[in-house]
Amino acid sequence: MNEKRFFKIRVYFTSIIAISIWALLIWNHYHGGVPSHHILNDKNLPEISNWWGALLLPLLSWILFYRIKKRAVENIDNESKESDSQINIIYGFIGALFSGILLSVFFTLGYANFPAYVLLLILMSGLFFPIYRAEYILGFVLGMTFTFGAVLPTVIAFILALIGAFLYLCIRTLILYVVSRILFVLVSSDQKEAK
Repeated sequence: MNEKRFFKIRVYFTSIIAISIWALLIWNHYHGGVPSHHILNDKNLPEISNWWGALLLPLLSWILFYRIKKRAVENIDNESKESDSQINIIYGFIGALFSGILLSVFFTLGYANFPAYVLLLILMSGLFFPIYRAEYILGFVLGMTFTFGAVLPTVIAFILALIGAFLYLCIRTLILYVVSRILFVLVSSDQKEAK
């Protein structure tokens, strides 16, 4: 996939996302009003209107698709070349989309504990997958937008991305280093005993 083709995909998906959020907001407006959500679902905290999603979601998708393109298309000697990570980008997006939808469904159905479990599962997966990358953020936000609007999922996604980056880049690296050192010591001691 070259840069021109990816740019077309970026424009199409951003347009689809923009039209979808605007259609949802217009539908909400004529069917009881556009909802607002309290931060952390606490009535004492301020409300954020879903109207902000009309600006935030297209802008967010445009920026995140740019970040995805930087990984999906490699520029070598001014020639675009496919990266090996394109299928991983799709899997990451779908997994994050599913996580966002699952969290929204549990919240909507009134299961108070399950959204917290889903968030913990996402954080635990941060040790194994790079949940701080753009496709994970975009999928998570899109999965939660219908239920929560675009602002709160974006804030939650960026907090999860920061924690996920720390887990994946620091904690995971430290764990892998310690395990490799232990395995090295065990293998070297076995080799000494064999002699």
